[in-house]
Amino acid sequence: MATLELYSKRASVWIPDPDAVWVSAQLLQDYVPGEKHLLLQLSNGKEMHYPVGSPADLPPLGNPDILEGENDLTALSFLHEPAVLHNLRVRFLDYSSIYTYCGIVLVAINPYDQLHIYGEEVIDAYSGQDMADMEPHIFSVAEEAYRTMTREEKNQSIIISGESGSGKTVSAKFTMRYFAVVGGAAQQTSVEERVLASNPIMESIGNAKTTRNDNSSRFGKYIEIGFGRKGEIIGAKMRTYLLEKSRVVFQASSERNYHIFYQLCASRQLPEMRSLKLDAPENFCYTNQGGEMQIPGADDASDLERTRNAFTILGVQPDQQMELFRILSAILHLGNVNIQSSGRNSDKSYIDGDERSLAVFSKLLGVEGPQMAHWLCHRRLAVGGEMLVKPRSGQQAVEARDALAKHIYGQLFTWTVQRLNSALRTQRGQTRSFIGVLDIYGFETFDRNSFEQFCINYANEKLQQQFNRHVFHLEQEEYVREELAWSKIEFSDNQQCINLVEGQLGLFDLLDEECRMPKGSDESWVQKLYDQHMTSKPHPHFQKPRMSNNAFIVLHFADMVQYECEGFLNKNRDTVYEELVNIMKASQSELVAELFQQQENLSPVANGSVRSGKRATREHRLTVGFQFRQSLQMLMDTLNSTTPHYVRCIKPNDLKEPFMFDPKRTVQQLRACGVLETIRISAAGFPSRWTYEEFFSRYRVLLRGPQSLEQAQASCRRTLPQIISDPDQYCFGKTKVFFRAGQVALLEKLRAERLREAAVVIQSRVRGWLSRIRFTRVLWATVTIQRYSRGALARRLAQTLRYTKAAVVIQKTYRMVVVRQLFLMIRQATVTIQAFTRGTLARRTYRQLVAERAAVLLQARVRGWLARRAYRRVREAVVFMQCCARRRAARRELLKLKTEARSVEKYRELNKGMEVKLMQLQLRADQEARKSAALRETLHAEREAATAELEALRVVIQRLETQKHERPPPCSDISEKKVEQRRRAEDKAAQEILQLTQELQTLQREKEDFIKEREELSARLLEQEKAQEECVHQAVSQASEALRVELDEERRKYQGLLREFTRLEQRYDNLREMSLLTERTSGHRRTDSTQSLSFEPPSPTRLSPQPLTPLSLSPPAFPSTEDVRWVVGTSPRLERTLSACSSETQMDWLMEKMDVAKDPVVKMRGEDLAHAYDAVRVANKFLESQLRNQRSQWEEELEALRRQASSASSSAAQPQELQELLEAREQECVRLRRELKELRNTASLRRLLTQVLPSVLTAEISSCPSQPKAAAVTGLLECRKRDETKLMKNLITDIRVDTALSLPPGLPASVLFLCVRQADCSRDQTPARSLCSAAVTAVKAALKKHNNNIDMTALWLKNVCVLHDLLTQHSTKQSLDSADRVPLTNNLSNMTHALSDLCIQAYQQLLSITETRLQNIIVPAMLESETIPGLSGSAVKLGASRKRAGSDPRTVAGVAPTMASVLRELGALHTAMTHQALPAPLMEQAFHQLTYLISASALNCLLLRKDICSWNRGMQIRYNVSLLEEWLRSRNLQAGGAVATLEPLIQAVQLLQTGKKSEAEARALVQTCSALSSQQIVKILTLYTPHSDLEERVTLNFIRTVQGLLKGRSDSQPPLLLLDVRRVFPVTFPYSPPTGLHAEQLVIPDTLKISFLRRV
Repeated sequence: MATLELYSKRASVWIPDPDAVWVSAQLLQDYVPGEKHLLLQLSNGKEMHYPVGSPADLPPLGNPDILEGENDLTALSFLHEPAVLHNLRVRFLDYSSIYTYCGIVLVAINPYDQLHIYGEEVIDAYSGQDMADMEPHIFSVAEEAYRTMTREEKNQSIIISGESGSGKTVSAKFTMRYFAVVGGAAQQTSVEERVLASNPIMESIGNAKTTRNDNSSRFGKYIEIGFGRKGEIIGAKMRTYLLEKSRVVFQASSERNYHIFYQLCASRQLPEMRSLKLDAPENFCYTNQGGEMQIPGADDASDLERTRNAFTILGVQPDQQMELFRILSAILHLGNVNIQSSGRNSDKSYIDGDERSLAVFSKLLGVEGPQMAHWLCHRRLAVGGEMLVKPRSGQQAVEARDALAKHIYGQLFTWTVQRLNSALRTQRGQTRSFIGVLDIYGFETFDRNSFEQFCINYANEKLQQQFNRHVFHLEQEEYVREELAWSKIEFSDNQQCINLVEGQLGLFDLLDEECRMPKGSDESWVQKLYDQHMTSKPHPHFQKPRMSNNAFIVLHFADMVQYECEGFLNKNRDTVYEELVNIMKASQSELVAELFQQQENLSPVANGSVRSGKRATREHRLTVGFQFRQSLQMLMDTLNSTTPHYVRCIKPNDLKEPFMFDPKRTVQQLRACGVLETIRISAAGFPSRWTYEEFFSRYRVLLRGPQSLEQAQASCRRTLPQIISDPDQYCFGKTKVFFRAGQVALLEKLRAERLREAAVVIQSRVRGWLSRIRFTRVLWATVTIQRYSRGALARRLAQTLRYTKAAVVIQKTYRMVVVRQLFLMIRQATVTIQAFTRGTLARRTYRQLVAERAAVLLQARVRGWLARRAYRRVREAVVFMQCCARRRAARRELLKLKTEARSVEKYRELNKGMEVKLMQLQLRADQEARKSAALRETLHAEREAATAELEALRVVIQRLETQKHERPPPCSDISEKKVEQRRRAEDKAAQEILQLTQELQTLQREKEDFIKEREELSARLLEQEKAQEECVHQAVSQASEALRVELDEERRKYQGLLREFTRLEQRYDNLREMSLLTERTSGHRRTDSTQSLSFEPPSPTRLSPQPLTPLSLSPPAFPSTEDVRWVVGTSPRLERTLSACSSETQMDWLMEKMDVAKDPVVKMRGEDLAHAYDAVRVANKFLESQLRNQRSQWEEELEALRRQASSASSSAAQPQELQELLEAREQECVRLRRELKELRNTASLRRLLTQVLPSVLTAEISSCPSQPKAAAVTGLLECRKRDETKLMKNLITDIRVDTALSLPPGLPASVLFLCVRQADCSRDQTPARSLCSAAVTAVKAALKKHNNNIDMTALWLKNVCVLHDLLTQHSTKQSLDSADRVPLTNNLSNMTHALSDLCIQAYQQLLSITETRLQNIIVPAMLESETIPGLSGSAVKLGASRKRAGSDPRTVAGVAPTMASVLRELGALHTAMTHQALPAPLMEQAFHQLTYLISASALNCLLLRKDICSWNRGMQIRYNVSLLEEWLRSRNLQAGGAVATLEPLIQAVQLLQTGKKSEAEARALVQTCSALSSQQIVKILTLYTPHSDLEERVTLNFIRTVQGLLKGRSDSQPPLLLLDVRRVFPVTFPYSPPTGLHAEQLVIPDTLKISFLRRV
């Protein structure tokens, strides 16, 4: 009982509720002992009075809010039913977490939805992690069992229980899948594959649809997975319990028979299934009783296909599978056999002779139909030594038919299990230990409970007893380990109930006795139960129903269950008649006969005759109940000999709705599965446990005296008795302090009061300090105001004096200004009058001059107009003639262009609209240009005419003036007629001048308009040119990006293939070593395997008819790695075919080497495949050269296009040409892409092979003799043939580590290249190829020898890269670019490809070494290490330190890893690569891969650990990441994306540190975390746990707000929770060959011992 002091005002309590089981309420006043009522306020605001008779009737207290959603129920302060139910509801509904720990039990709630929490990335995250550190998960339990098994070498068991529909089968499947992954290789071996293949088979024949579950297991199973010395799976074994055979002949409403029957009916149209004569399931009696033929979301046909594939994996041949399907189909036909009653009282029965169902049944099973019909309707009796045949009634015949069907199915089920066990039996050595997975039915109670429910509940009673004792044993171990003085914990033992069932004269005993009676019945048996357990010896767990005499009640540990006795005897006997069994034994089918021959060692089945006592004893041992008790006892013995782990599956609702929580059903199951019993046992002892350091950090405010972390235990022992007066409420251990239930809540209350008192003192001091500061500020403000006031008065006086003086000055100045203005005004008037007078005189003179000038101008304009009119007529005639001539020429040009357009018509179809538009714009521009030119010509002509006319007028005027001067003075008697004519001429000239002036202005305006339009057109053309340039640039960029992405993907696939090939090599070596070991063990002498398995170098020519081999890596029938790469680059289908053929060829070769017999035809298949690979390789080489040439041409044309586009802005006619070039390039790109797609198509590849291969072969063969002669090359090294092995040994394989590391970078590669160069000068291909092949083989051996040495791996990576670059540099293709470089005479391209693959292999090994070293220190260093000391020293969460019982803390050897450890490993890699002078881009790629691994591993662990998601820990992680960033930047490694890969982890840490309350903070959070997916953001918010009272939990409203905002953003991240830590980025090696390599330049130390090389 909790302390009464905790029932104070505002305390949270739980009160019972009829609907929600428990509801939360709050105390409105303190509880005083003796009060009869508590004043409570419910969550809806309603107040109520809760009756309290005594302190024992007080409602349970609620846990603090900080413990809401705790992942371990035993960490709660108050351990009771409402707290458990509320915590499960919060985790299930609010956090979407289906797993919760309850001590050693994992509670799993069925979500009825697909959750993405079972991928390989989740398995990787849980592998190797401690159970206490990770979020609850089924993988965590599996990992705990696996780690305990490997650490202690003790067998383990995982007990998965729960009622139907709670998810037991799924949990068992995921557990087995986890073991298959962590106990096997990356790719499943045959054993792991067979273990997983057993699931679909057992689901088909053992699972069925019930009212509660669509895939309910109707049997119990225990699978033992055997492991070897290294923790790998080497075998498995399965045991089954209590198959529900009655379902074969009867199904309740809305239920189905076993899945296999419906799968066969759904596949009846398959050709191989037509002989089974199946029909729709509605037409079979054994499948249509429940009325449910289909399961929503399930496909029976595909399920059967999966079942057949599983049989194939387990070694069951197709003919044997069909035999099994025939037996199952026969059961369906047997159910349709029509048995009719006859006789006077219907005491006889018969079957028609033409009964179709019986005929099909007999044909399928190979039995005699008439005999079967006879003995179904008759039975044999032994009377007085004679055998009599007695007919059966119709009901008895139907029962005999159903019994036979159940017996056949039961025998078939048993045979299938035995067949699975034989397939899963270990074949790789002796099993060292095993992990058992028990998937067994949970406690069941229905409206009508029968024999099956009785056995199931009996099994659960035994399991619950074992569970209780194990929990008690763990609690006792903890107390003994801590040396506590403790008293024995009382727990409810259900031994009495078990004795009632299995004890002497118990329920099973009386049931077997009644089965031995000739006329035993269910009624007589239940009467014996009443007499034995109610009358003579009343049993506390046995009761009789009030309203029934054919039932009994058993008080189980979980609930009171009423069993109906009808059918108990028949189900316990499980009788089938001997005559029917004998008919089945005589079947022509081998499998049917095998099924029924198994009964020969058993007692004969019941045949209705009077049996002797000896026979009855034997039959007693074989009753179903007796067999079930024996198998259950064996199971309990196995479980008791192992370390158990418990998984309790909970069904949240009966409607199968996703994430719907029914508290009534959940509480019922919690009581039944033992979770609450675990809570009760924990609460009975000391459930709250703290280490002294954690207790000191949390409650140091309550401790007195000197306080230091080193004296934490002494301080606790000294102060705790003063805080808690009752010494029974706590206990001191060696390393921990233990508390009774509720004491931690009391300590929390005292701590809160102490903090509140301290807060009051702090507030008083702060308020006084604030008041003093306020007074000081007021005083200072008063003095300041006074000072400013006095200053203002003084300034006002000074201002008055200044104003008086200023007024005098202003008056003086004003008077002076007035007088000056008057003087200036008079002077201005005088000047103005003079100006106007002078202006009048000047204008008069000007007008006279203008009049004279006008007369001259009129004459000039008239004459000019006449001349222009004559000129225009002539020009129009000339223009007309030019137009005719140009039109004729244009027509000819048009015909020519049309002819050319037809040839490129298909290239202009794609961009027809743009071409037409551009042509229209061009035509318009041409028209405007022509108009502008015409106008310019017209204007020019007009100007010339006006100039000519003006000159003419000037000449005329000059002549007239001359005549005027020469003419004598005019007579005074000029006639009036001449004056009038002159006046008219002047008027007419003035009118013409005006008209010409207007026309000139009009032409000027038109000219300006044309100029503007020309500028607009020019600007528009420039814009179009720019747009076209941008389109071209964008198209080129997109195409380049697409090609780059495609190339990276192909490179990644190819490098993954190389990695897989390397793994297969290692696996092959292991098989070879195993075979050698087997030969030595068996004593059989044969040829040395090292000789038979030695690898020859590749064929010297690529066109050799012999099959090529990879470089000393695989048997002669294997395709080379180069072949693999080209086939992969050609077709994914060929890739799959090649991988399959490769594995088959490898196995065939191994069988041949091991003297295993094999068909000769199969042997020839490898040679054919090798020839095919050669053909594909040659064709690929030809196609690659074509593609490279086309790509180079395309790049050259693209560069020319860019240059033309850059210069197109200076001309108006170039856009058309640019557009045409763009169209041509686009057509070229389309053609190249189409050819690339054709190359990837298998059919196109075959066509190309048939067309190209002969010509290529001819060309290559013909080109061989015409090789150029080798030029004289000096500065080489000569290696004789006999010294080749010695060179490889001294230079590569047997070189000492210190010697190798002291060599200059790339020296071995340079020596090898000079030797190869000298061998190449001999014009013989064999020495050069042999030397290269030997070098590749030796480097591979060196890499394998130093597979854990990072320095040596970097050294050989450098040398392989240098040798590859040197061979590439001196190849024929590269040497053509340099006139001073002599190319190699031999074609060593295949060696270059082999070296390229070896570069990738060495690079992968280099990263693998570092990744292996980093794997175990990433999480401790990045997430757990405290680089900032003291930041999280006082941040201890309440209840977080409680470890689950049975989960031992991880033993840490030495110092815990820190960031210095991570940086040390990265520094070792950087030093090794720098020492070998590896290129910077390669180093950037390597650290990009490693930083991704670090970021992904840390982020995945952060997403699965609740203790990491806090503000303090986020600060530590951010600092650790900053150290890594600073390290990368200090070494200039950020350019390759190494820092960018840390962005998800950085954003996750920022998410822990930012505010999480308002909507604005939610928006900022969503915008900031762009590198995180929506699931990751919500998961971190859900896991966020405050580690101090100053922090608050993230509210559900805030999480929903964030979810709403995340739905609106375009999330580029995949919808996954965890990152794939196995992701591999493709690597590219920069081409950087050394220049000027000569033997004289090499300094070869004597330690290499290669002085036998001769300098040439």
